[in-house]
Amino acid sequence: MVASTPPLSVRGLSHSYGRVRALESVDLAVRAGSVHAVLGPNGAGKSTTIACAVGLLRPSAGTVRILGHDPVTEHAFTSGVTGVMLQDGGLPLAARPLEVLHHLSRLYADPVPVPELAGRLGIDSFSRTTIRRLSGGQRQRVGLAAAVIGRPRLVFLDEPTAGLDPQASLVVQEVIRELRDSGTAVVLTTHAMRDAQELADEVTVIDHGSVIASGSLEDLVHPAAGDQLLTAVLDTDSLAGDSLESPDGAALMHALSDLGSVAVSGARITLTGDFSPIALARFTAVLAERDVRVRELSVHGRTLEDVFLDLTGRDLR
Repeated sequence: MVASTPPLSVRGLSHSYGRVRALESVDLAVRAGSVHAVLGPNGAGKSTTIACAVGLLRPSAGTVRILGHDPVTEHAFTSGVTGVMLQDGGLPLAARPLEVLHHLSRLYADPVPVPELAGRLGIDSFSRTTIRRLSGGQRQRVGLAAAVIGRPRLVFLDEPTAGLDPQASLVVQEVIRELRDSGTAVVLTTHAMRDAQELADEVTVIDHGSVIASGSLEDLVHPAAGDQLLTAVLDTDSLAGDSLESPDGAALMHALSDLGSVAVSGARITLTGDFSPIALARFTAVLAERDVRVRELSVHGRTLEDVFLDLTGRDLR
């Protein structure tokens, strides 16, 4: 194995379930000592990508390599250097958390000490309860401990903060940063855009089975100088027709379009542009002319969530 071999290399990955094409020519490269977020709407192909990457599914086409090895034909090697945390499943329901962790620790030459992990993730407080009776957030913490106990060189984390309270979420984020700083490559799949924005070095967005965007977080979130978002939640009761889809609402959107690109979701409008004080004054003037009241108003730089919604659409699937 060459030292520069990437922890994960996916090229031209395609997979079909019968006649249904779930993935089409997906490329993904994950560097050592980085957090790579894989994002996408439900059903976009994220889970299939990860299943192929860890050797649970054989690709219909393309290649997957973990440190240069095929996770299907060389699974004995790749499973020894890879940690996997699934949002659902993967833990024996009748066992207790510490039993699971002690069992796993015996499979590795240099595991993280169980007491250290259990204390760090707050597992001691529910260690006598079987996995079956744990809350979703408690199972997440056990799943994270199970994924990292073997000091993996590559770890897949599926929704690691789902169901966690704010304090536990902060601890999990700290663990992920420590993994990155120790040289571990982390593949993070999450719907928590704030987690992805705070943790990820690189991002790949998958939709309808294909990669639609990939790059550094900085490149995706800040593609151009002066790119700002103005978000306003309007009081639609103050509009004739009580809706932005009414003729009055359409006229309002047309008037605002002179200030920037306009997107509408319910009573929320989002304008993209460079909002100087003069532009803000023009925005409020347009609303004042029509006696339209505002419930919320903010101006901020683009976030990863904004990029995600721009790429995948704002309609619920």
